[in-house]
Amino acid sequence: MTDWLAAILLGLIEGLTEFIPVSSTGHLLLLREALGLQGRNWNTFVVMIQLGAILAVISVYFAKLWKVLMGLPTRPEARHFAISVLIAFLPSLVAGVFLYDFITRILFETPQVICIMLIVGGFLLMAVERFAPQPQHFDAMKLTWKTSLLIGLFQCLALVPGVSRSGATISGSILLKLEKPAAAEFSFFLAIPTMVGAFAYALLKEYETMDFSFGWVIGLGFLTAFVAGLAVVRFLVNFVGQYGFTPFAMWRIVVGTVGLLAIWLY
Repeated sequence: MTDWLAAILLGLIEGLTEFIPVSSTGHLLLLREALGLQGRNWNTFVVMIQLGAILAVISVYFAKLWKVLMGLPTRPEARHFAISVLIAFLPSLVAGVFLYDFITRILFETPQVICIMLIVGGFLLMAVERFAPQPQHFDAMKLTWKTSLLIGLFQCLALVPGVSRSGATISGSILLKLEKPAAAEFSFFLAIPTMVGAFAYALLKEYETMDFSFGWVIGLGFLTAFVAGLAVVRFLVNFVGQYGFTPFAMWRIVVGTVGLLAIWLY
């Protein structure tokens, strides 16, 4: 398969799966394995095209985010929200820095782990859906800092490929008594510093070994991820409010099972 077609396929998968609780990284790595795309360039590609998806969130929520930014000097609620997101981001920042090499060199290269985590995460997501406590928080922009920190600790679970960043944060938020749409929305907001940080750190770590002739491939994947992510962000909150997370849980279990069968048979 040509590099440009692989970039479009991977970018499409990134954009479609980044903000739903199915693990975009797990899907990307399994597809990369299936397509026979090996080497550090493709590892870097998987991390860096995530910025395309995060730009989709920024574009959809631009007015709300701009209002918060402009209100930081004068509005206490704006400062409270900004600090909440930063507090939630800190645990994964620290853990990601210390575990980066292990994650990218070992876990990224172990498809069995990804498949198992997809399956386990699917059953856990169904359990959260079934036994979720009665929600007490309905506004993603008014969480306490303690709640934000706990959601950030849940996000650390997603450092294992196949867990899902959005799945971990949304499930954690629901267990902490957030309403489902609010949980999905806070996951969007938290994704911004998390994915920008992952992008910047990957660029810093891999800069000296990157093949810059590969840049156009990353750019193509980036653009595809942005367009696909834009479509998902626009519909996800309403979808979750109407159908919950069970469809995503079932998808995880199917993909993980098919992946394990493929590994064992071939």
